[in-house]
Amino acid sequence: MQIFVGLGNPGAKYEKNRHNIGFMAVDEIANAHGFAPWRSKFQGQMTEGRLGSQKVILLKPETFMNLSGQSVGDAMRFYKLSATDVIVFHDELDLAPGKCRVKTGGGHAGHNGLRSIHQHIGEAYHRVRLGIGHPGHKDRVAGYVLSDFAKSEQGWLDDVIRGIGTGAPKLAEGDWGGFMNAVALARPQKAKPEKPKAPQQPVAKSDAPAQDTRTALEKLLSKFK
Repeated sequence: MQIFVGLGNPGAKYEKNRHNIGFMAVDEIANAHGFAPWRSKFQGQMTEGRLGSQKVILLKPETFMNLSGQSVGDAMRFYKLSATDVIVFHDELDLAPGKCRVKTGGGHAGHNGLRSIHQHIGEAYHRVRLGIGHPGHKDRVAGYVLSDFAKSEQGWLDDVIRGIGTGAPKLAEGDWGGFMNAVALARPQKAKPEKPKAPQQPVAKSDAPAQDTRTALEKLLSKFK
């Protein structure tokens, strides 16, 4: 059994925030794979189902981002799982928008949701880092992650979320390459520009009269036509 955790903040006010891309990811997995209805448990919303041969719990903490670790810790202890059975989906400032990477362990890089999870279950869990880009200056980060995705971002966002739903069974099986490939394939591939064709050389015209290849008899007969 595994727990897939989507990070975000509860409530309609935050629903479309960049910080809530983790919620969007697990919602898509639940919809794409026919999970049970969401219900309140572990200080959050949870559902369960199967991804391939693996039983998976999906969890959306409702403690607000800064206390996400409380919910994750409760669920992990209830099912008697270890941190390595937990995969967390979260927004990543240090990746370009639309990029997806899987990582195990390491620091929290100032992400308040990950910081809280570190405090409650340690750092050995896995993460699916979902790139949202950086606003350019650290003083703008808080406002940036708590603002909605722009309309111009909706295309790549929909593609990535759809790819996560498609690739989720690969992730559950530990095939991280297969999962990331599914996410990448969900985005339209740019067509390669065609190589310019070499200009055709014009055929030189000759002013010389065409050679008459007729026989003497044919020439004679042509005079009587």
